[in-house]
Amino acid sequence: MPNETKSTDYLKDYYENWVAVYKEGAIRDVTLSKYHMSLSWLRKLAPELQLCNVTRTAYQQIINEYAKEHERQTTMDFHHQLKGAILDAVDEGLIPRDPTRKVIIKGRAPSEKKIKYLNQFELHSLLNSLTLGSEVSWDWFILLVAKTGMRFSEALAITPKDFDFAHQTLSISKTWNYKEGGGFSPTKNKSSVRKIQIDWQVVMQFATLVKDLPGDKPIFVTKEKVYNSTINDILERYCKALNIPVISVHGLRHTHASILLYAGVSVASVARRLGHASMTTTQKTYLHVIQELENQDVDLVMRSLSNLM
Repeated sequence: MPNETKSTDYLKDYYENWVAVYKEGAIRDVTLSKYHMSLSWLRKLAPELQLCNVTRTAYQQIINEYAKEHERQTTMDFHHQLKGAILDAVDEGLIPRDPTRKVIIKGRAPSEKKIKYLNQFELHSLLNSLTLGSEVSWDWFILLVAKTGMRFSEALAITPKDFDFAHQTLSISKTWNYKEGGGFSPTKNKSSVRKIQIDWQVVMQFATLVKDLPGDKPIFVTKEKVYNSTINDILERYCKALNIPVISVHGLRHTHASILLYAGVSVASVARRLGHASMTTTQKTYLHVIQELENQDVDLVMRSLSNLM
């Protein structure tokens, strides 16, 4: 930090400068926005707290106040974002002792989050209702996400060159920064860079669709601004017309994963296909599916054992 930083400076100002020095340009914009959000909360919760007065009690009070309006996991994230700056301030002698030691993380009970997805019959009905003409459209986008399980930003970034029709694979190595005016961006994590198998129908359909398109240009981005609400509205209209659950583009990703799991594909394979950083993410997200499959396994085991006599 700059030499003029003093122990009498406000914590909020130190944190703002720390984010600018150590985080800007080093992390993804979406992650940086979370640090900026933490800064806004710090300004609200401790507007006049000086570095020299950041004791364990003062820090715990900040965490407690934040926890009143947030779930425990969100409070934990807030704590980790503040802790990095505070430990640096301790190392510089601006704060006498580590005030984050033995912090108690509180927070609201997590609200029940039920992910929305379609079953195989419902997805079949949706895909059959799509209008797949000779020109690129959002209906083609919906088909591709449903067949691959890609994230919205990953699908937007797909170019004709990403298809290897001879080997029936699709390379995912980038995203489209639709939230900030467009342009290619890195994937969410290293595990998100992957090659996935695509079925022969997708091969035949997209080989024809993209044959005359520029190889290195996004297939679906025809203008600078793209909104996921546009595709969500299209999906909603289709779902309502078919009298099936209304899902979002992200719901197509959940649908893809759930259908694979129900078909007997391993959690490890599904995790790799989705680009999850670890199987733990997949297991947590699709716990309801995994538990249902485990119950089916128990029934199968019991039937198998009973047939031994």
